[in-house]
Amino acid sequence: MNYRHAYHAGNFADVLKHVVITRIVEYLKRKDKAFRVIDTHAGRGVYDLSSDEAQKTGEWREGIGRITETTPPDDAAALMKPYLDAVAALNEEGGIRHYPGSPVLTRALLRRQDRLTAIELHTEDAAALRDRFAGDHQARIIELDGWLALGAHVPPKEKRGLVLVDPPFEKEGEFERLANGLARAHRRWPGGIYALWYPIKDVAAVARFREALAQSGIARILDISLMIREPSAEPRLDGSGMIVVNPPYTLEAELSVLVPFLHDRLARARGAPSSVQWLTGEEDKA
Repeated sequence: MNYRHAYHAGNFADVLKHVVITRIVEYLKRKDKAFRVIDTHAGRGVYDLSSDEAQKTGEWREGIGRITETTPPDDAAALMKPYLDAVAALNEEGGIRHYPGSPVLTRALLRRQDRLTAIELHTEDAAALRDRFAGDHQARIIELDGWLALGAHVPPKEKRGLVLVDPPFEKEGEFERLANGLARAHRRWPGGIYALWYPIKDVAAVARFREALAQSGIARILDISLMIREPSAEPRLDGSGMIVVNPPYTLEAELSVLVPFLHDRLARARGAPSSVQWLTGEEDKA
């Protein structure tokens, strides 16, 4: 699966991913002590939704476009506000032309004492990130294979924070790499929060991935899935998922509000399933 993000920025998968990230970061901010966000596959940082790539697919219209066209219920609106404020900050002229990638989104949420490490292998994208964060002492940009960061960059010196793993799924075996990368990082930093994005395209591959995590010996793994249509045998993105290890105690309740709202706005077919479920609990420790 080739997932060049310029074609897909702001789509339903981005909305789910970024809403979940926002809620985790907002939880970390409840304590005064500093934390770090480590983004292993950071991308360019900002995406122009008027670009040829974004216009070719138009996926953002069925994602962030739908969200900004509606007024959420009060409970969902309060939880969505930090995310939507970060999007609006890039579009001061109104409308939606620019969409924040995860490093720009998380940076917008950080306090003065918090830090961001954004890792990107692609030379041009890494350069774009460096330009965007030039002079920002709270953001460190590293041109590196993000998979290596799961060994070399955890734990952070702050000992609190979030590791976001959002691979492009351009190669075979990415689900296995994702599970193995989590296991490697978790051994080094078992107390960190990990958020892993995955596509729901090959249902059998997703089932094997979830089972591997359930049998990993890692405790407290929450699985969030948002389907926009029924799974099919066609090579298409039918849904998106997020794995969260060591989720904030508030997250499950927040998702009970957010996932139904997002499903109602973003699903394209009736009966498309979405869920929030535990793959492992507190008792499932290695």
